[in-house]
Amino acid sequence: MAGTNNFSVSRYAPDRGAWGRLTARDSMARRLDWPLLFSSIALSFIGALLVWSATRNRTELTDGDPYAFLFRHVLNTGIGFALMVGTIWLGHRTLRGAVPVLYGISVVLVLLVLTPLGATINGAHAWIVIGGGFSLQPSEFVKITIILGMAMLLAAKVDAGDQLHPDHSTVAKSLGLAVLPMAIVMLMPDLGSVMVMVVIVLGVLLASGASNRWIFGLIGAGVIGAVLVAALGVLDQYQINRFAAFANPELDPAGAGYNTNQARIAIGSGGLYGAGLFNGHQTTGQFVPEQQTDFIFTVAGEELGFIGGATIIALLGVVLWRACRIARETTELYGTIVAAGIIAWFAFQSFENIGMTLGIMPVAGLPLPFVSYGGSSMFAVWVAIGLLQSIRVQRPLTA
Repeated sequence: MAGTNNFSVSRYAPDRGAWGRLTARDSMARRLDWPLLFSSIALSFIGALLVWSATRNRTELTDGDPYAFLFRHVLNTGIGFALMVGTIWLGHRTLRGAVPVLYGISVVLVLLVLTPLGATINGAHAWIVIGGGFSLQPSEFVKITIILGMAMLLAAKVDAGDQLHPDHSTVAKSLGLAVLPMAIVMLMPDLGSVMVMVVIVLGVLLASGASNRWIFGLIGAGVIGAVLVAALGVLDQYQINRFAAFANPELDPAGAGYNTNQARIAIGSGGLYGAGLFNGHQTTGQFVPEQQTDFIFTVAGEELGFIGGATIIALLGVVLWRACRIARETTELYGTIVAAGIIAWFAFQSFENIGMTLGIMPVAGLPLPFVSYGGSSMFAVWVAIGLLQSIRVQRPLTA
C-alpha cells in the first residue's frame, strides 16, 4: 500500500536480532539522511547559545531569570524534534490523505488571529496568545499545508500515470488552495510570511512541471499585486517605513532605519573571530532590537565573527543540499514537489533573514530557520525536516 511505512528486514537479517534490524540495508535508521539531521541539530544548538547571549541580560523580558529564553528555546527544539519523529513515523504519504483536515485547521487558525483572540506582537497582528509566556503564529503552519495541499493536487494524476504534467485546471485549483490562506495572512498584515508563501508557490509549480505560462503569469501578477498593495494602503505605516529605510538607511536612522544600522554595526564589529560569546558590546548593550528573533544573526556576527556567521550559512547550505538530493532521488512527483516547496521556503527565508541584517534586503520580520527564538517557527521547520526524511526513508531501494 502507498501509505504504509512498514519495512521488511527479514530478507536481509532474519536471525540477527535487534542489531540486525537496526543495521539491515532497508532499516529506517540506515535510510535516514544523517547529514541533514545533524546539520539541523547543530543549527538549533548554535541558536540556543545565541538566544541565551541575546537575552540573559534582558531582565524586562526574562523576569530576572537569565536562563528563561535558553530553556524555552531548548524546549521548543525538543518539541520540534518530537514532531519530526512523529512526521517520519506517520509518513508523508499518510499525511497526503490528511491534507484536507490539516488545511482546514490551518485556515481556521489564521482566521482566529483576526478575531479578538488574535494578538499584536512586534507590530504584526499575527499571533494567538496561549498563556504562560507562549504564543502561536498560525502562518508558520500555513507554509506546510500550502506545500502539502498543492503537492497533493498537482501530483495526483501524474503519479497515477494518467498525465505527464499537471493540466491547466489542476494548476488553477492548486493556486486557489494557496491563495485563500495567503489572503487571510495578508489581512493581518504579515507581509514577510506572504513573501515566503509566494516563493513556495513558485518553487512548487516549477517542480511540478506546470506550463511556464503559469510561472511568468504569476510573476507578472505578483508585480501588479505589489503595486496595488502599495496604492490601496493595505500595508501598515511601519511596513512602508521599513521599505523606505531599506532604500535609504539614512532616511530615518533613529526610527525605521535604526534596526538595520545597529545590525550592521554589530556584524561589522565582529571581525574574523568575533568578540567571544557573551562579550559583544552591541549585544550586551541591547542596541539591536528583537535580537533573539529576527536579528539573531547579528549575535553570531558580533560574538563569533565571520567564522561563526559562515558556519551558520554553511550548515544551512548542507540542509538545502541534502533537501535537493532528496527531491532528485525520489521517484514520485508528490515527494519531489514537497521537497521543492521546503527548499524554496528555507532558501528564501534564510536569505531574507541574513540579508536584512546585512542591509541588502528589507526588514520583513522573518526568523532564521532553526536558529531564531520562536516556538511556531521551530515546530514548523522540524516538521519540514520530518517530511524530507520521510521522503528519503520511503524511496525505493536501488540494487
